[in-house]
Amino acid sequence: MAEKKRLIIKLSGEALSGEGKSIDPLRVKNIAEEIKHAHDLGRFEIGVILGGGNIWRGKTASEMGMERSSADYMGMIATIINALAVQNALEALGVETRTMTSLNIPQVAEPYIRRKAISNLEKGMIVVFGGGTGNPYFSTDTTSALRAAEIGAKTILMAKNGTDGVYDKDPREHDDAKKYETLTHHDVLENRLEVMDSTAAALCKDNNIDIIVFDMNIKGNIRRAALGENIGTVIK
Repeated sequence: MAEKKRLIIKLSGEALSGEGKSIDPLRVKNIAEEIKHAHDLGRFEIGVILGGGNIWRGKTASEMGMERSSADYMGMIATIINALAVQNALEALGVETRTMTSLNIPQVAEPYIRRKAISNLEKGMIVVFGGGTGNPYFSTDTTSALRAAEIGAKTILMAKNGTDGVYDKDPREHDDAKKYETLTHHDVLENRLEVMDSTAAALCKDNNIDIIVFDMNIKGNIRRAALGENIGTVIK
């Protein structure tokens, strides 16, 4: 039997929101179904990381004059709420799932322990990582790169909300925006392309982690991205 490929799927918090709701149950269900379709192929061990922007954003904290560390911890808690929502939706579809958090909340989720996370993946569970890195000043993009490096995942699927790849300029504002089919990590860092923050990009570069940027709003795209189909931008 072929060895399963280990993946991290990175989703924004906004992907879960809709119709004026911070967490839209229908959106969460649809995302869970898309992840399940990739998992059902039997070829992948899947970790999932979510942002928290649908619940709490740093801009709001800044406007309130809040101290950065406190604001970041609030953001980490928001990602745990999102993680639990996705876990529940996956379990409702019959997929065994574990949420593991970098912040210690044993009443609701397992603490993140690297060896335990790998064990859960090897048992066929989807693992949802909540709480960011557990430290302020780091984004969930950085969490994705860090967890990928820790668990030995060589690909991060950056599921974008309505953007089908990486462009040289914002395609929503510029008709002549050029889409990149492939890039190197050096390109991303040198040209400051807004794929992920520079800390995350450098971590991916140093650990030879590929990134696939694609539009998650097209049905079946998470499965296609996992299979390596040409549906977005590949960063190697």
